[in-house]
Amino acid sequence: MIGRSRRSRSEAASPPGGRRSADPSTDPGPRRSPGRRPAPSRSLGTVAAQVFLLQVVVVLVLVAAAATALVLQSRHDAQNDARVRSLAAAEAFAHAPGTAAALRSPDPTPLLQPSTVQAQTGSGVDFVSVMNTKGVRLADNDPQLVGTQAQDIGRAVAGETFTDTFHGKPSDAVRAVVPVTDPSGRVVGVVQAGIQVQTLGHLLDQQVPMLLGAAALALALATAGTALVSRRLRRQTHGLGPAEMTRMYEHHDAVLHAVREGVLIVGADGRLLLANDEARRLLHLPPDADQRHVTELGLGPELTGLLVAGEIASDRVCPAGDRLLAVNTRRTAPYGGAPGLVASFRDTTELQALSGRAEVARGRLTLLYEAGVRIGTTLDVRHTAQELAEVAVPRLADVVTVELLESVLQGEEPTGAVHRMRRTAVRGSRPDTPLQPVGDLIRFVAADTPMVAALRRGKAVLVPDLHRAEDWRAQDPEGARRVLESGIHSLITVPLRARGVVLGMVNFWRGSGAPRFEEEDVAVAEELGARAAVAIDNARRYSREHAMAVTLQRNLLPRDLPEQDALEVAWRYLPAQSGVGGDWFDVIPLPGFRVALVVGDVVGHGLHAAVTMGRLRTAVLNFSSLDLPPDELLGHLDEMVGRLDTQAAGDDEGSLVTGATCLYAIYDPVNGRCCLSRAGHVAPAVVDPAGRVTFPDLPLSPPLGVGGHPFEAGELELPEGSRLVLFTDGLVEDRRRDIDEGLRMLASAVGHADRTPEETCRALMETMLPDRPSDDVALLVARTRLLDPSCVAVWDVPFDAAAVSRVRAEVSRRLQEWQLEESSFATELILSELLTNAIRYGAPPVRVRMLLGRTLVCEVSDGSNTSPRLRRAAGTDEGGRGLFLVSQFAERWGTRYVAHGKVIWAEQTLGTAPELDSAALLDQMAW
Repeated sequence: MIGRSRRSRSEAASPPGGRRSADPSTDPGPRRSPGRRPAPSRSLGTVAAQVFLLQVVVVLVLVAAAATALVLQSRHDAQNDARVRSLAAAEAFAHAPGTAAALRSPDPTPLLQPSTVQAQTGSGVDFVSVMNTKGVRLADNDPQLVGTQAQDIGRAVAGETFTDTFHGKPSDAVRAVVPVTDPSGRVVGVVQAGIQVQTLGHLLDQQVPMLLGAAALALALATAGTALVSRRLRRQTHGLGPAEMTRMYEHHDAVLHAVREGVLIVGADGRLLLANDEARRLLHLPPDADQRHVTELGLGPELTGLLVAGEIASDRVCPAGDRLLAVNTRRTAPYGGAPGLVASFRDTTELQALSGRAEVARGRLTLLYEAGVRIGTTLDVRHTAQELAEVAVPRLADVVTVELLESVLQGEEPTGAVHRMRRTAVRGSRPDTPLQPVGDLIRFVAADTPMVAALRRGKAVLVPDLHRAEDWRAQDPEGARRVLESGIHSLITVPLRARGVVLGMVNFWRGSGAPRFEEEDVAVAEELGARAAVAIDNARRYSREHAMAVTLQRNLLPRDLPEQDALEVAWRYLPAQSGVGGDWFDVIPLPGFRVALVVGDVVGHGLHAAVTMGRLRTAVLNFSSLDLPPDELLGHLDEMVGRLDTQAAGDDEGSLVTGATCLYAIYDPVNGRCCLSRAGHVAPAVVDPAGRVTFPDLPLSPPLGVGGHPFEAGELELPEGSRLVLFTDGLVEDRRRDIDEGLRMLASAVGHADRTPEETCRALMETMLPDRPSDDVALLVARTRLLDPSCVAVWDVPFDAAAVSRVRAEVSRRLQEWQLEESSFATELILSELLTNAIRYGAPPVRVRMLLGRTLVCEVSDGSNTSPRLRRAAGTDEGGRGLFLVSQFAERWGTRYVAHGKVIWAEQTLGTAPELDSAALLDQMAW
C-alpha cells in the first residue's frame, strides 16, 4: 500500500453493477454470520489452497529447470576438463626431451611407440598419437592405427596449438593437438591426445542419477516447506478466499482512515510509503506526498529529524505548524515487511496547554520547597539575603534585589524608619545589572512608588508594566531609564515582615525574553518573602546574641599581656566555627619576678561556656594572688567547680562545669625552674634552644569537678632560650585526625631553633588549623629568660637580733653597687622590720635575698609557718607598727609559703619615691 485505499480492488472483485449477488446459486461460498470467524477450509477456493498449488507448480518448474541446468553444466564441465587434460598430456609429450630427436631419426616408430603407450596410461586420456608433418601416425597407443592418416591437423603443422571436439574416425573425441619443434623452431611433428566422447557420456550417465536424486530431494523439501507455509497461511487467513481477503483489507483501510490518529509509514530510504487521512490533515501533507522524501514534506525540523533518524520515541511532543503533536515511532523490521518506520500522531495542543499550566504550578511548588531548604542555611543576615536572591533567579525572576534596615544588619531590633534601607543582595541572570549595587543606601522618597505602597499595605505590589509606572520613574528618572533600556519591564515588590515588623524588602524583576508577572506569581513571591523574613529574623537574633557572647568573651579574656622580664610571650585565640567557646589563657606576674602561665578549656560552646570560663579565670587570678603552688591552686579550683555544679544541680546538664581542664605553670627566672600541674589537660611542648621538641611526662590529674583525687605537680629545668608551648586540645585534635597525629604535626611545626614566640604562633596557626576550626583554640608560647646572677644577692642570717645591723650594712653596700643609693633608706627600713620580725617571731633558718630587675625585691624567709598580719596599732601598744611601715615604703608586699617555712617579700619601684601617708606615718611613729 502506498497511501491509497484498497477500495478499488474491492470494486474490481465485485460483479457488474457494483453489488454482490444475493442469489445463493451465484454466491461463491456459504454465508457466514457477521462477527464469527469462518471455519478453515481445504478447498481450492481458499487463499491457502491456491497459494499451495501455485507454489507446488513453481517448485516443479524450478526443480526441472535446475536439473536441466545441472546436466548441461555437467556436460560442459566434462568437456572443459577433457580439453584441459588432453592439452596437458599432449604438451607434456610434445615438449618431452627426445621427442623432437626421435622424429628426426630415420625410424622414429620404435623410439616413440613405448613412450606413447606409457604417456596414455599415465595421463588418463583415451589416446595419444605422434604424427609427422604429413599427418601420418608414427606412434599410437593403439598399434593398429600406426601408419594411418590423421585428419584436421593442418593448424598444428603450421605451428598452432589447439583443442577441439573431433567428429570422425576412429571415434568422436575431445582432443588437443600440439606441434613438436626442433631447436631451430621448425615443426618436425605433431602430438595428439584426447578423450573419447563416449567416455564423457559414460561419466555423465553416472552423474545423472545423483542429479535427479538431488532434484527429487529438493522437490520433496520444497513441497514440505510449501505445505507448512500454506498451513501457516491457512491458520492466519482462517480459510478465507480472495473475496473475503479483499473485504478484510477494505475493513483495515476503513479503520486506518477513520481512526482519529495520524499514521505514517516511512521506508528505509526515508520516503513516505503510507499516510492515512488524519495524518494528512494534522501534517498538512500535499496531495503528491506519496513516495516523496520526508525532508520535502515541510514537517518542521524536529519532526523531520525524528523521522529521518529512525529513533524509537514514545509520546514525544513535536510542533507541527500551530499544533503540538504527541509522536510515537516504531521500526517495522520486527513485524515483517521492508525495513522502515511507523509513526503515529495525536493532537495534544490543548492537553499540552493544560500540562504547561500544571508544569508551571509544579515548578512553583518545587521552587517553594527548595526555598525552604536553601534559605537560612546559615545564621548570617547577609548570606541569608543572598540565598533568597539565588533561589529566585532565574526560576521566578531575572533579577532580584534585597534591601534590609541598617538595624537588622547590625543585629538590633528593627526600627520604625523603614524608608531608608541598605541594599544587601543583588542577583541577576546576567552580570551587567543596571540596578544599584550591594552596599548602596536606598531611600524611598516618592509617596506612591510600588515600594512605598508595599510597605504601607504590608503586602506585595505587582507592577506588570514598568513603562507605565510614572511614580516609579519619577523617583529616579535616570536610574529608571537605564533599567528600562536594559530590558527590565515587570516588577513585584514584597516587604519582608517577621513578627509583624518590617525587616526590609525584596524586589523581583523580569527582563526581555520573559513574560510579565501575573497574579499567580505574586503569591509565590509573597511566600518566598515570608520564608526569607523568618530566616533573616532568626539570623538577626542570632547575630545579636552572638555579638553579646563575643563581647562578653573578649572582655573576659586578657586584652593584653602584663609587663614582666621572665618570659617573652606570644598568644593566639581562635574561636570555633560554632562561635563562642570556653577556652582561655592567662599570664600572671608573681612576686620574685616569677610568672604563672595558665591555659584552660571549658566543655561546650555558647554563652554558658564563656561565662563559666570567666568565672574560672577570675578564680585562678584570685588564687594566684595567694601565691599558691600549682597543685594547691588546682585543688582549690576543683573544690570551687564542685560547689558550682552542686548549685546548678537543678538545671539541665548543659550548665554543669565538670569536665573543664586546666594547666597551671610557674616559672622562676632566678633558677630557670618551671613547676607545672594539670587537671585533665594535654601536656605542653618544650622546645630547647637547639630546636629539639619534647612532651614532658608530667603527672596527670582528673578534670576539674571530678573530685576525690589529689593534684600533683612536676618540675622542669628550662635553659635560657627554651620555648614552652601551652595549648588546648582544639589545636591538635580534629575530626580529620587524632591527637597523636596532631602532636606529631605540632612537633614538626615548632621544631626550629631561634624562632621567636610570635613566629612560632604564626607557624602553628598556618600548619595546624583550617580557616574555621571545629573547636576553640587557645595557644600560649613563652621563651624563657634568666635573671643575671649579678642581680641576685643572698645572705644567710644567724638567728640573732644582733645580726640585723650587719646584714643591713651589707645590703646597703650592694645597693651602692647597683647604683640604687636613693632607695637605700626605704630598703634598709623594710629589711630591718622584716628581718627583726623573722628573728623575733619566726624560726631558723633565716635568709635574706635581694633581686634586681625592673623593680627591687627584698625577701626574708624563715622556718616558721606563722603568717604576719598588718594592723593599726593603738597608742598604748609597744609594737605592731613594723608591717605598717613596710606597706608605706613598699609598692607591694606579701607572704608566700614554701616547703619549709614562709617568705615575706616587699617590692619597690625603681626611680620613684613612694607616696607616704604623712599623718598616718607620724601617728604610728608617735610612740
